[in-house]
Amino acid sequence: MGSIDAMEATSLKFANAARSLGQAARLRDLVVPGFRSPPGIEGVSRTLRRRRGVPSVAVQLKGRPWSAVISDMIEGVVAANGLSGAKADRARAALWLAVDDPGSSTQQRSSPARPAGRVAS
Repeated sequence: MGSIDAMEATSLKFANAARSLGQAARLRDLVVPGFRSPPGIEGVSRTLRRRRGVPSVAVQLKGRPWSAVISDMIEGVVAANGLSGAKADRARAALWLAVDDPGSSTQQRSSPARPAGRVAS
């Protein structure tokens, strides 16, 4: 039963990370891809598909470090938006901040995504 509980916890973390990344992406006027697991292609860690113009990022969860999963999710957002160079770097930094809150891995943050008085770039 221990492995089922671990997978449920990982799935919950994945869902929470997807929600946080989606919120951060929307704040930056980025397309938010759908997130799912596992990829439909055996042996790959991440895939990006577009169906009717809507991007979907599939990430392998099982047997991988959590930081690798998050990295693949972030790169999926970057790729889905066709970002490169400085725009991609700024997006990555913002997306990492959105999920880099170890105290809230299983709960929604109630604080605003942008501090008051600051203008988003």
